[in-house]
Amino acid sequence: MKVYVIGSLRNPRITEVGNALRKAGHEAFEDWHSGGPEADDEWQRYERERGRGYKEALRGHHALNIFHFDLYHLNESDAAVLVMPAGRSAHLELGYMVGRKKHTYVLFDAEPERFDIMYNLCQEVFFNLDELLDALNKLREQYPGLRTVDHAPWNA
Repeated sequence: MKVYVIGSLRNPRITEVGNALRKAGHEAFEDWHSGGPEADDEWQRYERERGRGYKEALRGHHALNIFHFDLYHLNESDAAVLVMPAGRSAHLELGYMVGRKKHTYVLFDAEPERFDIMYNLCQEVFFNLDELLDALNKLREQYPGLRTVDHAPWNA
């Protein structure tokens, strides 16, 4: 089962989660994290030096290349795990996976200060990596060859 690890370039737990998924026998994808914590800042600096605003930068070769790279792997994944803390792009990716009817999970680093009901769109939230791995292992056993399923809570 291929699991897309969603998160922030600044979150050091991304590789830890990817390694734990691989150790548990899953195919984990977090290669997007290799750009390092300053990748987005450097892209913005570069685009501004060229005289481009955000709208033009989004349509530039660099942005479209990274976008299509990520989108390809999102589409090829059976499940996704959002590793918190994470920002807007990560939440857009999570929402995309929910909309594609993929299995989605959230791994919090601690209980959030403010509760948010929309995480109910996901199968489950976790505060412990081992519990997340148990859930993914059960999912793999339940759905061999998993690609997509209709899991939306409103269809239950």
